[in-house]
Amino acid sequence: MIIGLVKEIKPQESRVGLTPNGVAAYNAAGHRVLVEAHAGEGSGFSDDEYRKAGGEIFDSAKAVWDASQMIVKVKEPIAPEYPFLREDMILYTYLHLAADKPLTEALLKAKTKGVAYETITDEYNGLPCLTPMSQIAGRMAVAQGAKYLETTYGGRGMLLAGVSGVEKGKVVILGGGTVGTEACKIAAGLGAEVTIMDVNLRRLAVLDDLFGSRVQTLYSTPENIRISIAEADVVVGAVLIPGKKAPCLITRPDLALMKKGSVLVDVAVDQGGCFETTRATTHENPVFIENGIVHYCVANMPGAVARTSTLALTNATLAPGLKIANQGLESVTAKDRHLANGVNTYKGHCTFAGVAEAFGIPYVPVAELI
Repeated sequence: MIIGLVKEIKPQESRVGLTPNGVAAYNAAGHRVLVEAHAGEGSGFSDDEYRKAGGEIFDSAKAVWDASQMIVKVKEPIAPEYPFLREDMILYTYLHLAADKPLTEALLKAKTKGVAYETITDEYNGLPCLTPMSQIAGRMAVAQGAKYLETTYGGRGMLLAGVSGVEKGKVVILGGGTVGTEACKIAAGLGAEVTIMDVNLRRLAVLDDLFGSRVQTLYSTPENIRISIAEADVVVGAVLIPGKKAPCLITRPDLALMKKGSVLVDVAVDQGGCFETTRATTHENPVFIENGIVHYCVANMPGAVARTSTLALTNATLAPGLKIANQGLESVTAKDRHLANGVNTYKGHCTFAGVAEAFGIPYVPVAELI
């Protein structure tokens, strides 16, 4: 198969879909890899490294898109890339379609076979290609919240860790999955007062065992959320329903309950966000203030630590990508239900129920199409 690796063009996105070692692995399996010039520089990988690994360097993105049977990316295509989509192409990347109707429509119109990292599952009911970025985003979330509490950025001027004789900051984390757990580690490690909320009692029990008395676990209800955010200095939105639009947990009127200058960090922004006032921001302009509350809603948080993120991501995505290339999407989908869960669009059909539900469009299981 001919594999294409293109440079990410989303603002301030420096990750890359394959490392030189990944290119070598595809080559060793008998595949060609076409690499857009400078694709890996943001993550510290030079064109020479890709050449030595067997990659063929192309000067333009269009040339790589046009000649490739499978495109390996990090982020979802944005509007300038829509014309490159076509029917005989596999697109292997994060898609987050439930929060992106234009891209969904573009993939369906082009009849592209869209395989989304974030909905591939494993035998442990996990999301192996999403987990590494969730770990990074969770760890970054508290750090960013702490930063934007500074007076310089419109924050309350609180130090989360406090000092002797001064109260510590309060962190509320909505969602006890991977993002929430990692955020909890950092917040508790800083010495902040931490409350983590979830609707899964078993998950809350796990968190109790993990953190003990350092963290308060709380069952997530609208009333408990409102009570908690009224005292919070930083609130981290970490709720994920795989492949679906994130639920709205904090409404615009709820902001009036919060302390002026407190910070909302919405890690769920890729899936539409879990705050009503969320709108996607960039690393260049990461925050905005609404009703006196600082909002950090960067849609590609791990892109700020591109090398770590690229290495962590490709550790997870290389093996499934090789499986698709080696066996063909149809063959591997028929045999591997976990990879089949990653297929969101196929030959003009929406093949992921959560996406179809988000936009009121027909859903067709991929098993009925292959």
